[in-house]
Amino acid sequence: MSGGWTLEAIAAATGGHVVGDPSLEVVGVSVDSRSIRPGEVFFAIRGDHHDGHDHVAAALEMGGGAVVVRRGRAEGVPRIEVDDPLSALAALATDRRASITVPVVAVTGSTGKTTTKDLLRAALPEAWASPRSYNNEVGVPLTVLATPSSARHLVVEVGSRGIGHIRRLMPAIRPDVAVITNLGVVHLETFGTVERLAAAKWELVEGLEPGGVAVLPADETRLRRSHPGRTMTFGVDVAAGADVAVRDVVLDDDGRPGFTVEVHGEARRAFVPLPGRHQAKNAAAAIAAGLAAGVELDHLVEGIATASGSPWRMEIHRGAYTVVNDAYNANPDSVEAALRTVSELPGRHIAVLGEMAELGPVAVAEHERIGGLATSLGYAAVVTIGTEPGIARGAGPIARSVPDPAAAATLLADFLRNGDVVLVKASRAVGLEGLARHLIEEAKA
Repeated sequence: MSGGWTLEAIAAATGGHVVGDPSLEVVGVSVDSRSIRPGEVFFAIRGDHHDGHDHVAAALEMGGGAVVVRRGRAEGVPRIEVDDPLSALAALATDRRASITVPVVAVTGSTGKTTTKDLLRAALPEAWASPRSYNNEVGVPLTVLATPSSARHLVVEVGSRGIGHIRRLMPAIRPDVAVITNLGVVHLETFGTVERLAAAKWELVEGLEPGGVAVLPADETRLRRSHPGRTMTFGVDVAAGADVAVRDVVLDDDGRPGFTVEVHGEARRAFVPLPGRHQAKNAAAAIAAGLAAGVELDHLVEGIATASGSPWRMEIHRGAYTVVNDAYNANPDSVEAALRTVSELPGRHIAVLGEMAELGPVAVAEHERIGGLATSLGYAAVVTIGTEPGIARGAGPIARSVPDPAAAATLLADFLRNGDVVLVKASRAVGLEGLARHLIEEAKA
């Protein structure tokens, strides 16, 4: 955020009531008492496992300037009382969005949305985007509220766990460009059907500003829908008829893709410094979005070559053996992409995999398919963690099943050898980031 808000202005935007000096100015917004900066206002949001009201005192001790709380809470401190701090956060972001005049690019999809956001942050001139995957009902408002006045583009990552989730966030986003990276099978436990998944993602396109552009995968028939704005498509080859197409993908020794990008017959050689053949398609989506936002092709190609990825996503750490830390999350599409990428790196390949959560009725089949894919790609072993047996069944003789990450570390201590490449990947609930850190340290010892 540039400048600041008075408590009076925040109350006006959120329908709240100021207790204290209404002219007091705050310089930013926080929802975390541990990282709040001096002068920021703390929104006491109630989550599944904590209540921000329990941390009001800590936020003020860290230098917080004021707090936004439920009515009747946090007596004796500068505050704005509201019906619900989470709704108030969204309302304040909506108010901030009304003052943003630069192009807003919003990205959703089953996989690839964080990487596409990272590519856009690098490719668009003076773009503001969240440094992490802030894509939910808290993260989206925080992204919008933190937009500096110097930004020439705003990039917002938008997630969805059900019908209506994106629609509720749209007043704070109002995109000029809406990108849907793909439709996979993620969250089918919540959505129920792929048709409902498609409808939920389409809410981003429905919220486009007048004259806006929808950027869609050329090969996804479920997204061939009419809307008032324009459409640009992206794809993995020219034959797909995409407006932005990539071809001739070649990986370097770190699995990073170089490729040709073609836009209506105009071709450029491009490079993405992030591991994975699939990154070429993410780059096509980012380039299409950049073109829709009015940025020249040459600038976009130069920009994506400087991109850096978000933590725990296909991080390659070299030592006695190579660890590929992709422990942030997992679904069938992202696990397949990771397995294929690692299989193209030199060395003996081992995959440490855990459950892919929220797959609903396709969970068993998708876990078994991933196990079979690892076998067909020539992996020497697949270490499965937890109670989900499907991957082990699919992997057959190369499977090694253990109950938890600690047991996996013990097994791998005897199994790994110099020159191996080990992939670590699972849904966040499995918590494999600690195992990845352990393996990285052991490889460098």
